[in-house]
Amino acid sequence: GWIQYSMSPTTSAWLAQHFYWQWKYSMDKTFLKTKAYPYFSEVAEFIDNITKQDEDNRRLPLSSTPEYNDNNIKAWFSNWTNYDLALVQNLFDEIWEIYFFSGDENVAKYWHRIKDDIPELYSNETGLTIAVDQNLEHSHRHQNHLHAIHPLGILNVEDSIDKIVIQNSLKQIEKLGTRQWVGYSFAWIASIYARAQNGDSAAVNLRRFATNFVSSNSFHLNGDQKGGQYADATYRPFTLEGNFAFAQGIHEMLLQSHKDFIEVFPAIPKEWKNVSFKTLRAKGAFLISAKKENGIPIELKIRSEVGGILRIKLPFKTWINTGIDRSEIKVANGIAEMKTMKGQTITFKNAFE
Repeated sequence: GWIQYSMSPTTSAWLAQHFYWQWKYSMDKTFLKTKAYPYFSEVAEFIDNITKQDEDNRRLPLSSTPEYNDNNIKAWFSNWTNYDLALVQNLFDEIWEIYFFSGDENVAKYWHRIKDDIPELYSNETGLTIAVDQNLEHSHRHQNHLHAIHPLGILNVEDSIDKIVIQNSLKQIEKLGTRQWVGYSFAWIASIYARAQNGDSAAVNLRRFATNFVSSNSFHLNGDQKGGQYADATYRPFTLEGNFAFAQGIHEMLLQSHKDFIEVFPAIPKEWKNVSFKTLRAKGAFLISAKKENGIPIELKIRSEVGGILRIKLPFKTWINTGIDRSEIKVANGIAEMKTMKGQTITFKNAFE
């Protein structure tokens, strides 16, 4: 592969993110201690050593963002790209959490101080940029400059300022069009639209992927198989990530837990009146099931695999519950919080008042 991307130093931070997810979605303490903790430690030490401190902040000697400017010398940036920056910001944010959870509070504070030296994400009227002084200027198959929206969740629509950045980023994508996209680009952007709580646009892009970039045997083909209806490329290389990205797009429309609470049906298209899912996994090792009928949320069920604090946004104003005493549930701003036990199942049903 092109060296900017196959040998990118922040790939280590991207791999560490997967260790983090494995821990957060399972809450497996053994995995945290034997796998996530040591891997994060080595990656953080590596990034700490290769970044250089200037007058204002730390920076990489060279930065890049996957396949922007292809294999050209212009693929290298002398200052942070938002792709590298989001990964490094996220690394030091999560290692603080990992060390703090493991009891190494002093070390956690050290890594948190390192994060204070990492600059903020770069944005302007076009939303998140490719890099400092480099807007997204043309249609491009990768959305890595939007990593902070999805999958990392550094930016969230719950925050009014973040929401503007997210919306402007998507407007710039729409302005430049999809001609230079390939199949996985459409599946990928669906998850970003879902994080923006735009279920209609998420569904449109998933449909385009399925109709134009998938062969009859279900393989994802990079090129547009309907003669270039949505993209200029019409070739047929098979890449598996598009199929996984499609599944993730559906998941993001049905369930999200990247914020400090779980939310069901965060990005459902208007035309999806009857929707249900069973035992999708959320952070905290919670298995979630939910149902909508005629556009109205009917039921929400949570099974706690390991116990712990559950924070979930209730999709109805009035409700009845089973599996926990109502006095043990605290509700603020629509978020219900309660302490769960291992194996406990809690059900909420719409009271239709």
